[in-house]
Amino acid sequence: FRFIAMFLSRLIRPRGRRVLSIGISSSSLTIQHQSDNSRFESRPAKEDLTFGTTLSDHMLTVEYQNGAWQDASILPCQNLSISPAASSLHYGLQCFEGMKAYKDEESKIRLFRPNMNMKRLQKSMERLQMPGHDFDANELTSLLKELLKVDKRWVPDGDGYSLYIRPTVIATHPYLGLAAPTQLLLYIITSPVGPYYPTGFKPIALWASNKFLRAWPGGTGGNKVGGNYAPTMKPQAYAVEKGYSQVLWLFNDEVTEVGSMNVFFVMKDEKNGVETLVTPPLDRGDILPGVTRDSILQLARTRTSLRVEERFPTISELIDASKEGRLVEAFGAGTAAVVTPIEKIHFEGKDININATGKWTQKFWDDLTRIQYGHQDGPEGWSIKV
Repeated sequence: FRFIAMFLSRLIRPRGRRVLSIGISSSSLTIQHQSDNSRFESRPAKEDLTFGTTLSDHMLTVEYQNGAWQDASILPCQNLSISPAASSLHYGLQCFEGMKAYKDEESKIRLFRPNMNMKRLQKSMERLQMPGHDFDANELTSLLKELLKVDKRWVPDGDGYSLYIRPTVIATHPYLGLAAPTQLLLYIITSPVGPYYPTGFKPIALWASNKFLRAWPGGTGGNKVGGNYAPTMKPQAYAVEKGYSQVLWLFNDEVTEVGSMNVFFVMKDEKNGVETLVTPPLDRGDILPGVTRDSILQLARTRTSLRVEERFPTISELIDASKEGRLVEAFGAGTAAVVTPIEKIHFEGKDININATGKWTQKFWDDLTRIQYGHQDGPEGWSIKV
């Protein structure tokens, strides 16, 4: 028995300074505090914050190597040092999440459905054949909470203000050969952000085209991987050049997403006039399973009179519904903006004009933000106090 115990201890504690844990664990977290206050003292006033340009004092890091996750660390925010041959730089082996921390009226920090983000991160990792994707989502959420406690002064006060959170996993596999990675770095950085609409809702106009594709069945559109976003830069620039805010992505005639958001339409049933909330489904794998998307669907089914349909609307259907006065409203939904009203869609030289901001768009905005900031109760487990 003594021999077996010694053998097992070597498996669990291989040589080296750091103790290996098979999964991600919050129990062995180490914290190195930032001793320099210059970053915090020189931060912009909250009214002058621009999205993603100001980073908080600390970051969380967890490495994966030798077949296991290493001990987690909270460190002063710093640049990364990786091999120039790292496969994340050459083959797009990276994925990420977007989430926020909010401060309520009692100055308590809250997260909104964080385990949904962690589970989506796991699925993105699995899609990229990254090892260690079966980590405990609760443990990573616990580590995030510790990071927020360390940087709690960075969470700005006031409705509309929040601390944006970016969990990221990159392959640090230091070889040029195209292969599944064996080394990873999971890290979380945060950034204080202001209201997406500082002066109120600003409806957007969209350029729709099936010339460019964002995603397709069997691809990675249902995962939050960097490779989904880089190819959208050119069509987005083209849309802006034509005077539109975002691209409405089509797959053949089917509407899929808007910009980097899920898309919703409220239409009246052509037979009985029932108002129906329509959004593309997830079963084909080309639609991102957004946390805001799921939350809107739950609220719509339990707290509104809307009928809900998860199906692909077509651009032809939208044109017909607009002509017949059945296209009630439309909006995009995502973490950054929560909801974004849509007032116009341009397709093949013609405009589809839409009432904005509609009452349902406003309701979903009001309900979600009030739940996020703790002003009203949401379904159990939605607003999590840190």
